[in-house]
Order: sequence, then structure tokens, then C-alpha cells
Amino acid sequence: MSLKLISELLCIPRAGLGFLGRQGTRAVAASAIAGLMLPAFSEILRPWIPHAIFALVVLAFLRVEPAEVARRFKRPLLIAVVVAWIMAAVPFAAGLAAHAFGLEAWSPGLMLALFIVTAAPPVMSAPAFAFLMGLDGALSLAVMISCVLVVPLSAPFVAGFLLQDALPLEPLMLARNLAGLLVGAMAAAWAIRKLAGPGRLEAARVEIDGFNVVLLFIFMIAAMDGVVARIWSDPLLVIAITALSFAVAGLQIVLAYLVFARLGRADAFTVALATGNRNMGLIVAALGGVVPDVTWLYFALGQFPIYMLPMILKPVARRMATGAPAL
Repeated sequence: MSLKLISELLCIPRAGLGFLGRQGTRAVAASAIAGLMLPAFSEILRPWIPHAIFALVVLAFLRVEPAEVARRFKRPLLIAVVVAWIMAAVPFAAGLAAHAFGLEAWSPGLMLALFIVTAAPPVMSAPAFAFLMGLDGALSLAVMISCVLVVPLSAPFVAGFLLQDALPLEPLMLARNLAGLLVGAMAAAWAIRKLAGPGRLEAARVEIDGFNVVLLFIFMIAAMDGVVARIWSDPLLVIAITALSFAVAGLQIVLAYLVFARLGRADAFTVALATGNRNMGLIVAALGGVVPDVTWLYFALGQFPIYMLPMILKPVARRMATGAPAL
């Protein structure tokens, strides 16, 4: 499918996709706020979340050169250490802290939210965010792929530790769904790359970034289902959970950057962003979408750090990528 056809289906001129792509992180952050303003469409778009995720993965594969991703996998030990940090070290450290403070007794819904936000792999849009911030999308994609492959094995163990086996998962079904998503996206990206050719894809780089922004906007509207009503009924809870979601994402980013600083500032920052921005939607989908209200509220409001931190941190990322002092 050509970008011209995509833009026509979305009723967006190709120049509009280019404009969104050039705005990058600002457009993504604006879409997070705009998603709150369209509550009437949230229930309609919610079933389309898996399709938006699939399309984001396809675009991630299109946006990087396969040779660059293969080069990153030539250092399997590095990728393995990063995956172990993201998928095991972080959730188990979070679990130890939560159990020490008795979170499971005080708020089971927040304990479930903690499981979702630490057991999930990086967001499928992590490579797209890396590109928008001027970082290495190939490294981000390699880490994201590896974490997605690991999550069917790691999530049940993390659930057993955090939730004390109160929440049964079906790892085989989760593995099948994730494998189908990943293989299907790779096949679609391969077919598009063969049909379009690398030259045309490179020429359409900005428009592809713009299409990423559109998909992220659609996802945000869908995730806001029921949130606007909660803002009016319990604004203090919404403010508290929003602040908590930013704090959790920020803490993961800072700790990961400090742990992997020896990789170099640009790569360490890429890993840090992947660690802090988790694909909570995959875990929520694996749970059948049936989670307590507080858990869903955290999932929805937890999208704001994902959408807004790239814009907030872009000046830092630019300095990391160019080798300039971070501060």
C-alpha cells in the first residue's frame, strides 16, 4: 500500500503526513492532549487498538535498515543483558519494593498496574520514538523484538512474584498472539520493502514518521475510553495516578541510563527510553481487557508519559546523539 493511498484513506494529504512527521515529538505530545477531547470516539476506536499496534510494528520495520538491526544482533550478549534488565531485573525490584510497603493489601488494583507497567515489553512505537528523537532506531528495534519474544516466558513468573498467583495467565496463548503479531508485521514490512524499494522508502521517511503520529493519535483516543468521565467524577485520583505514572516512567529511565552508561550516552539513553516506555496494552489484551477500574485508569493515564516524554526529553536526546554535554 502506497503512502498516497494511505493518506487518501485517512483523508490526510501526503503533505499533511510530511508536516506531522517534521513536527515529530511535538505532534505526538499534542495528540495525547487531543485524545482527551474526543471521548465520543474512544469506545468506537477501542477495538482497533491491536490493529494500530500491528501497523506501528510494520512501520518500525520499514523505518530501519535490516543490515543495521542485524549489526546490533551481532552483539547478542549486550542485547541479552538489556533484555534481562528490562524484563526481569526491573519488575522483580519493583515487586520487592511493593511487597515491602504492602501495596498488594492496600490497593490490589495498583499492584496489578505495577505488574502491567513493569512486565510489559517496550512499546511497539519505541523505534519510531527513537527516530523522532534522533536516536538509534535499530538498537531500539532490536531490544523491542527481543523483549517481545521473551515476554510470554517472563510475564507468568513476574505475575507469580508480584501477584502471588492470584492472576492466572495463559502463556501459550500469549506466545501465539505475540508471535503472530511479530511475524505478520515482519512479513508485511518485507513485502512493502520489496515492492517499494529502498530508494522510495528513504524518500518517504518523513511521511512514514507522520503516519506514525496518526496511528499514535488513534491509539490514544481508544485508550481514553471512560477516562474523561473519571476526570469529572474523581479529579484528585486522576491527578495522583497521572503523577505516579510519570514518576514510574521517569525512575525507570534514570536507573536504566545509569546502569548502561558505559555503552555511551546515546545508546544508554535509547535503552533507558525503551525501559521507561512499556507496551501495557499487550498485557491488558492478554488479560482479556478485564481489569479493575483503577488498573485501567493507570493504563490509560500511563500513555501520557509515553507520548509526552519524547518531546520533553528531545533536547537531552539530541545532545546525547551529537556527543554534546547532556546538561
